[in-house]
Amino acid sequence: MFDLEKCIIVEGRSDMLKLQSLLAEPVKIICTYGTKDEEALVELLEPYEMYDFYTFFDHDHTGDYLRKMMRRAYSEAVQFDLPDPYIGVAEAPDEVVRGLLATKFKVK
Repeated sequence: MFDLEKCIIVEGRSDMLKLQSLLAEPVKIICTYGTKDEEALVELLEPYEMYDFYTFFDHDHTGDYLRKMMRRAYSEAVQFDLPDPYIGVAEAPDEVVRGLLATKFKVK
């Protein structure tokens, strides 16, 4: 069902729905739902550690915090970064998000 090689970590449900609508392949997407500390993040992601991790976080306080935690806990994770002036993954134009995803995933 999922590409067992890849897993995208996002902040919330709206980000997950946005990516699902743009991906042309089934990919496991995990929402952090405001995970507050590194221990909780590792606990959330531990069952998926055989996957290649990709992150797609907003450019805001929470997203920056999650990016830093991911760098410490999973330095090998590939981090997608929205270009300025976009802040939220869910609110960014489809073509911008699709262009970033297309570097590692099949997109619609």
